[in-house]
Amino acid sequence: MKLFSNTIKSLENALDYSSLRQKVISNNIANVDTPNYKAKDVSFKDHLTKEVGQQMSAYRTSEKHLEFSRGSSSNYQITTKNDTSYNHNGNNVDVDKEMAILAENQIYYNAVTDRISGKFNSLKSVIRGGK
Repeated sequence: MKLFSNTIKSLENALDYSSLRQKVISNNIANVDTPNYKAKDVSFKDHLTKEVGQQMSAYRTSEKHLEFSRGSSSNYQITTKNDTSYNHNGNNVDVDKEMAILAENQIYYNAVTDRISGKFNSLKSVIRGGK
């Protein structure tokens, strides 16, 4: 028996994604002066593909058609940006860009926590009988 809807699971996955991205961004900022350090990021495209793949199924009219793949949404791909170099020491961390991404991620995290809090408040209201 399912206690919560799929929305709670999706919001939990979104919080996991945002938390991991926060750690990666913080690591980038911490290594801004490390020689030959390459900035990393969490791949959102893979995250989105996994989320959509779990919520949608393909109608196949032929066995040759491909199915949507389903994967574990707790595994996010961390990519390294090897194609740039901003500093003379081979480091490619742009602090201003990382701080902007950090702020964007914080806004995303706050929105998700507000949404999950609203879900739990709705459940609490139902349990109390609408009081």
